[in-house]
Amino acid sequence: MSTSPSILHLASAVLLLLSSAAATDHIVGANKGWNPGINYTLWANNQTFYVGDLISFRYQKTQYNVFRVNKTGYDNCTTEGASGNWSSGKDFILLDKAKRYYFICGTGGCFNGMKVSVLVHRSLRHPSPPSLPSTRPRTLLHPRRRVAVPGEFLELLWFCLFGSDIDGSSGGCVLANQIFDLRRT
Repeated sequence: MSTSPSILHLASAVLLLLSSAAATDHIVGANKGWNPGINYTLWANNQTFYVGDLISFRYQKTQYNVFRVNKTGYDNCTTEGASGNWSSGKDFILLDKAKRYYFICGTGGCFNGMKVSVLVHRSLRHPSPPSLPSTRPRTLLHPRRRVAVPGEFLELLWFCLFGSDIDGSSGGCVLANQIFDLRRT
């Protein structure tokens, strides 16, 4: 009994989505949240962060906030040159690169310990889906990693799920051209 190519494509799409779903949401301070007087260095040292994980901050939005800063901003509790800021009280931040990230509270809480530094490692736990038979395997560009997937099915899935082309633009031009190129060959 042979397996049809469309079933194989569907199986690879499911594997791709499941590997993305394995990301961890690290809640800063666990049940204590983002508040003064907590040792966030100890908390961070007991976590392992990988590319694709989330770090989330839970706090009183009328009192605190979160800024992503460089090492100097972290050491001196300054927000000058910050590369991101959040103030919803329930912030989810994607850790999309393998590097050290620095976060502080910009309302003065940094001086009372509201700062955390996390080291993000390349993801070894999110492998690419297994290579399935296809007449023309393609490499789909994912914002966080390159994933080898078969054919145009996943390109269409990407467009449907994320509402933009693989390169981040909208309008379907790049995607349509890639599908057209697949069909011509």
